Amino acid sequence: MAALQGLLVPHLLPERCYDELFVRFNLLHVPCLKILISKGLGLAIVAGSLMVKLPQVFKILGARSAVGLSVQAVLLELLAITGTMVYSLAHGFPFSAWGEALFLMLQTVAIGFLALHFGGRTAQGVSFLVLYFTLLCLLLSPLTPPPVVTLLQAANMPAIVVSRLLQAATNYRNGHTGQLSAVTVFLLLGGSLARIFTSVQETGDPLLALTYVVSSVCNGVIAAQLLYYWHVPAGAGAGKKRE
Repeated sequence: MAALQGLLVPHLLPERCYDELFVRFNLLHVPCLKILISKGLGLAIVAGSLMVKLPQVFKILGARSAVGLSVQAVLLELLAITGTMVYSLAHGFPFSAWGEALFLMLQTVAIGFLALHFGGRTAQGVSFLVLYFTLLCLLLSPLTPPPVVTLLQAANMPAIVVSRLLQAATNYRNGHTGQLSAVTVFLLLGGSLARIFTSVQETGDPLLALTYVVSSVCNGVIAAQLLYYWHVPAGAGAGKKRE
């Protein structure tokens, strides 16, 4: 029991909740159950984020092509992820509430570079890497005023909406989803849905929670397109639709 307590307290549960659930066996203590579920979900999302976009990275590398991916959509998604990460750090939110943003950021940066590289714009890809990490260091430094950080988080919602609309328009125009990874899209949808609950429970921040609501709706649109174009090959002609 001492080992279990050391594992759970304080990483997953406050001591009072450990006592309620594992000492008094009050398994219907709703507030403590919500904390346990939220923390568990949050850590699972963070762990899963280590590989959420790797299928997309490997698909691009395997095909040596990023056809079907909108570079503009990738960059806007990176803006949204960066905003969440910077905002969460500035407000001291627990890592379980935002940690996946760190790993999604690294994977999205890789996708952006690969899309530019295989599009014949390697020099632009290198410039993108240098510019992005320079800007990230600036945003995380004390030089950035708090209102700017809040504005960056508020900009997440339009950035997410526009990025998904750009990708949806690219899919519709092509008549297929190209090298878009179904695994990545559905994992992102599941993660954003779970984050609605964890952000409310762990941060109580309405702006962060609303961001995940918007993200879930937008991810759902892309997931629906993947299902619609499921049997359409990436090489299908522009505008070709499944019968």
